[in-house]
Amino acid sequence: MADTTTTIHTDVAIVGAGPAGIFTALGLIGKGDTRSITIVEKGLPVERRSCPKAKVGHCVHCQPCRITTGFSGAGAFSDGKLSLSREVGGDLPDLIGHQFAQDTIDRVDQMYLDFGADPHVEGLGHADDVVEIRRRAISAGLKLVDCPIRHLGTEKAQQLYARIEKHLLDAGVNALFETECEEVVIEGGVCHGLVVRSRDGERRIVAGETIVATGRRGASWFGTMCDEHGIGHVAGPVDVGVRVEVRNEVMERVNDVLYESKLIGYPNPYKNKVRTFCQNPGGFVSQENYDGGLAVVNGHSFKDRKSPNTNVAVLCTLNFKSPFDKPILYAQRVSELVNMLGAGHILVQRFGDILDGKRTWPKELSQSNVVPTLPDAEAGDITAAMPMRPMVEIIEFIKAVDRVVPGFASYETLLYAPEVKFYSNRVQMDENFDTNVQHLHCLGDSSGWTRGLMMASVMGLLMGEKLADRGK
Repeated sequence: MADTTTTIHTDVAIVGAGPAGIFTALGLIGKGDTRSITIVEKGLPVERRSCPKAKVGHCVHCQPCRITTGFSGAGAFSDGKLSLSREVGGDLPDLIGHQFAQDTIDRVDQMYLDFGADPHVEGLGHADDVVEIRRRAISAGLKLVDCPIRHLGTEKAQQLYARIEKHLLDAGVNALFETECEEVVIEGGVCHGLVVRSRDGERRIVAGETIVATGRRGASWFGTMCDEHGIGHVAGPVDVGVRVEVRNEVMERVNDVLYESKLIGYPNPYKNKVRTFCQNPGGFVSQENYDGGLAVVNGHSFKDRKSPNTNVAVLCTLNFKSPFDKPILYAQRVSELVNMLGAGHILVQRFGDILDGKRTWPKELSQSNVVPTLPDAEAGDITAAMPMRPMVEIIEFIKAVDRVVPGFASYETLLYAPEVKFYSNRVQMDENFDTNVQHLHCLGDSSGWTRGLMMASVMGLLMGEKLADRGK
């Protein structure tokens, strides 16, 4: 019988080995802080993170999903794009100051380079072409955010983060893999650590400082912790949408000039914010699995292996405040309905079929110029499950993007669903990342303040350095 009373004592406990958690540890170590650090990670070390689908051809529903969990987190494993502008990646600059955010982005970027990131930056050196693309965007009622991108690539990101993992372990960081955090221990307005569970049973981690950095996957869990323990937070937005896939020829100019075209619009009739996100030239559409068997779509791209297609997310931002204030739950329910129609698979539909009011059939996909890069996606009818409001706005947005990128709204353009982003819980904190609970901090996408690898890494580095300075 496993011992369920084991207690671990550590100076700093970090929940989640995504970029925010990793860079918290790097920030502490870089400042010469000698306090003990324990990282709790539900998934596997990076060298063991391989999706079986690559071998067997279909999802085997790993528990937990190896794409969304493990050292380096979901974003790094699925694609690995570092946005080098403070204008991209969430609202952290509003909390810490815009110039300070940019300065820290530059420092974090150098750290990635030191660990072996590709020195080439996408989206630079085409000023005249960017002006023309922006002119087209303005004419279509869209805003273009041109952001330099350092593309790590799925396979190269794994190698880079393996080096970071080794660096942390060599520095004495205690990494507990395949270990799930069940509870943050809060008594009298003070956080004293965690309760975690692994195959060896339940353990208590007593910590001087506790960092929650569970990413989008852990946003729902931490929202529950906030409700149960009175951690200050407010409901934020949630993104519900689709992943669009077209031939590379359609996106060739934008891919060459910008690599990732970040377009934002507020289409009629509802004028919710709709945007493109996570563009993957020559990339592959992928499936991610969340707790409870929820399947959502994503996309990634490799540095060396390319497909004939480009995929990009089109996301509609929705806000829920009163009387319903559970946006994550809303997105989960929408995803469950889409999954139900796809018999547990990702749904795919041609854009022209959506406009014609009909479902897509497998035979029709086989006759298309756009061959799906997610081979086990189920041809069907996305509109039978997606709510009317975001679906209507997504359709209008795609038509607007077609004016910037001719062919984007072609009949055979593929739409995959559901694509949702679970980062809606906004934790209330000050510029030092202190919450209303003493010695408890929340970072990265699970905090609601960041979206993506770079800003989560920035938040982690600053947290580690702040803790190191306080400990002097």
